[in-house]
Amino acid sequence: MRKVKGFLLIGIIMSILFSSIIIAPALEMTAEEIINKRDDNEYIISIKAEAEMIIVSGGRKITKTMLILSDKRNALIEFTNPQDRGTKFLKRENDLWMFFPDAEEIIKISGHMLNQGMMGSDFSYQDIMESDKLTDLYDFKIIGEEEIDGHPCYVLEGVAREGVKVSYYRRVSWVDKERFIGLQEELYAQSGKLLKETKLNEAQEIEGRWIPVDSVMENKLRKDTYTGFKIVQIDFNPEIPEGTFTLQNLR
Repeated sequence: MRKVKGFLLIGIIMSILFSSIIIAPALEMTAEEIINKRDDNEYIISIKAEAEMIIVSGGRKITKTMLILSDKRNALIEFTNPQDRGTKFLKRENDLWMFFPDAEEIIKISGHMLNQGMMGSDFSYQDIMESDKLTDLYDFKIIGEEEIDGHPCYVLEGVAREGVKVSYYRRVSWVDKERFIGLQEELYAQSGKLLKETKLNEAQEIEGRWIPVDSVMENKLRKDTYTGFKIVQIDFNPEIPEGTFTLQNLR
């Protein structure tokens, strides 16, 4: 009887271990699932927001404030700080315009101008043009796991999909395993050169989703410079008046 019980016990243990081996892979997430969860948090269809952009260059610090209205394909940004009050940007699909109140002039930003820093910041105009989901722009794979500030992260590499125009050919992303937000990201040119690095300072759970509300962009091609971006207030799915995203509304 003892031998039978022993074999039964061993059999039960082996069954549990074997079941665990079978079940474990099923619980592992794919790169696409991870990025989809990140998109669920960070991809925004329609918002009304107040934000600050803090530009630090050497010992100089400039704070610019703005109002943002955005839907799935369009955006209107109006600067409200005294120095830039009335300056506006209008994004419509793949086009971008800027209005200077002093000159009462509307300028279309295109070509090489899109790679320049927006209002002297480390964010390029092309950065604000990309509004698609990450899964629509890149093919991702998991390349490791690391910890950032006590948060376990998936490390993923995204390479631009063939035929898709993006600002950065490759990006390496550290995605929080619990909240599924990007804690850090390295942005590369096709040559392999590191162009920019972003880091998250603070995220808040708003209406059931984790939103980056304080982040920093550092341009690795410039010395002693970085730009912080803070969301002061945000409303999802606001009512946007008809005619908001028109050239007439820029003036």
